[in-house]
Amino acid sequence: CRTEHMFMDPDRLPWVQKMIIAGTPEARKEALDKLLPMQYADFYAMFKALGSEYHMTIRLLDPPLHEFLPDKESLIAEVATLKAQGKDASEKEELLHIVEGLSESNPMMGLRGCRLGLTYPEINEMQVRAIFEACCDLKKEGLDVKPWVMVPLIGHVNELKTVKEILVRVAKDVMAEKGVEVEYKFGTMIEIPRAALTADEIAEYAEFFSFGTNDLTQMTFGYSRDDAEGKFLNRYVEQKILASNPFETLDVNGVGQLVEMSMEKGKKVNPALVGGVCGEHGGDPDSVKFCHKIGLNYVSCSPFRVPQAKLAAAQAVVEAK
Repeated sequence: CRTEHMFMDPDRLPWVQKMIIAGTPEARKEALDKLLPMQYADFYAMFKALGSEYHMTIRLLDPPLHEFLPDKESLIAEVATLKAQGKDASEKEELLHIVEGLSESNPMMGLRGCRLGLTYPEINEMQVRAIFEACCDLKKEGLDVKPWVMVPLIGHVNELKTVKEILVRVAKDVMAEKGVEVEYKFGTMIEIPRAALTADEIAEYAEFFSFGTNDLTQMTFGYSRDDAEGKFLNRYVEQKILASNPFETLDVNGVGQLVEMSMEKGKKVNPALVGGVCGEHGGDPDSVKFCHKIGLNYVSCSPFRVPQAKLAAAQAVVEAK
């Protein structure tokens, strides 16, 4: 479950923007207090639909912040128009300064992933409170729900250690308030080569690894996916420089080696570590077979690719025998 698109709803977006541009923790809390019941309703409905049979992995908020903010060019035009009309533009100008201050040269490598929750811990706290309040209430209704909470884009073990300490405290507080115990796991996404290389350290604080192979491929190759696919990747494949597009079929020699090594290192520290892939590769048959070969537990993919992923997983088992 990815949570960022839940906030794009027209009823929610103004509060998300207030949360982002808030100048003080108090102002941010006001916005988060409005978003908490909305998130609670989301998680309650999803966990209820899943029932007791399945667990649900929820990725904490992982957006480049600019996606939620008003467009900078539009704001510049609004300010200029108001001034030309002799009207008060101070409110729009202040918003423009905030948007300019938050704008980034490379948003995909900026304030996103776990960095957002470490900079503004109250955002993560709100989400985890919503998750556990929903789970506790459903458990009272007789559903044994199992939340797995996923921290995105870890690059250093101290990021996960710090985030997890805060979030476990919130989870325990909610369960104490509700008088209910819920079975849960905390894990992380491995999307940065450094995280893969230090997976043994990270496994001390993670109960599962989810390999975000889209970002891991970008960072390992040094290709921006949005730019590479439109400019040179097709030519690379045509000229046999690359055997295939690495964003469609997992590059087993490079990116795959990082995934395999991560699980080996992680399992030495935590033998019960669960590993899976969540990225476009989760629906690619060759990539699914590689995941089976190196001992991953699952792949996650978009709904229309589930049938071919299941077929590839079955074929992988047969071929292995």
